[in-house]
Amino acid sequence: MTTTNTHVTGTARLNFAKAAPKVFRALIGFDAAAREGLDPALVELIQIRASHLNRCAYCLHMHTNDARKAGETEDRLHMVPVWREARHFFTEQEQAALALTEAVTLVADGGVPDEVYARAAAHFDEQELAHVLSLILAINTWNRVALSTAKLAGTDERG
Repeated sequence: MTTTNTHVTGTARLNFAKAAPKVFRALIGFDAAAREGLDPALVELIQIRASHLNRCAYCLHMHTNDARKAGETEDRLHMVPVWREARHFFTEQEQAALALTEAVTLVADGGVPDEVYARAAAHFDEQELAHVLSLILAINTWNRVALSTAKLAGTDERG
């Protein structure tokens, strides 16, 4: 494996994992801790929605593949970006998590509205809600790492 990524413009970008291994391992640990106790299907829906919003093709490709491997249906995967118009594809809990994912991911656009937070709090206990929030923070961090270092969609480097 090389130490740089090449962006479509030909500009070399650093390999974050090699350049900052302690930070990278810390992110992996944070991500793993965030997932604990959460339904794997919900984990992937959250990661997919944040990756859509952040326009992170690398993470979107990775997490839609992970969702398929976990048994997610194509119908639901296709409906994630338009979940509000396709609510019948998702449980109330999933809808609450998707709304919270959008609010936290787009926090600069208006914060996290009380009604969005309250809806999520109604569907998750405190520990679960803390893990959902942590997962949203983790995927947003991963999206920013992938986008900043020009990770190429379809090149899952997890091993």
